[in-house]
Amino acid sequence: MSATPRPFSNVLDRSNSGEAVAKALSLAIHEHRLAPGTKLGEDDLAEIYGVSRTVVRAALQSLAHLQLVDMRRHRGAFVAQPSLGEAQEVFEARELLEPRTARMAARSSTSSNIKSLQGHIVEEHAALAADDPGRALNLSGLFHIEIARIAGQATIAGFIETLVARSSLIIALYWRRESALCEKHAHHALVQAIAEGQEQLAEELMRSHLVDIHSALDLRERPAAARSLKEALMR
Repeated sequence: MSATPRPFSNVLDRSNSGEAVAKALSLAIHEHRLAPGTKLGEDDLAEIYGVSRTVVRAALQSLAHLQLVDMRRHRGAFVAQPSLGEAQEVFEARELLEPRTARMAARSSTSSNIKSLQGHIVEEHAALAADDPGRALNLSGLFHIEIARIAGQATIAGFIETLVARSSLIIALYWRRESALCEKHAHHALVQAIAEGQEQLAEELMRSHLVDIHSALDLRERPAAARSLKEALMR
């Protein structure tokens, strides 16, 4: 499946800061343009983004703090590669936390909140229509983070944001049912329940949705060979 090419200038915004490089790499990881296990060579990244190795190193350290990158002594940096055990743990944790946040969101959402969630769905479906499942998955993750934010529980929202980031890597490794990305009604039904203040239904729908995603993981599968950094990032 091919994604719509992106002008290089739009990826980094021509900024030389480590924060900008980290943001660009994070997006590439979440959109599955960089596969788990991909080596992130400092020289290659410095050339791709037109920055110094010092800036690249700061960006990689920032992503390592977020558990998106593994820093290996004498070997360099790699896109994180969650284990089978972690794959189970991450989704079990999401299944525990997110149904509760959906319930709380249904209790406290505003019309502005609902409009924001509906906007996420529209963008997600547009990405699927454009044959860009990586971007659709990233938008789906943002949808879940937004529900946690609406719930008004900042500490739990922080946990969920980290879990969603790990989920993106896990799905890149172990996903076996890409058609599940096209199950358009799950998010619609969830937003409707939240909008109508149906707390119990919102909780049940979120739990069912996460169990379905979890069931779409094939824990025997391994990632395909990674592309070069230039091929993955200069789009």
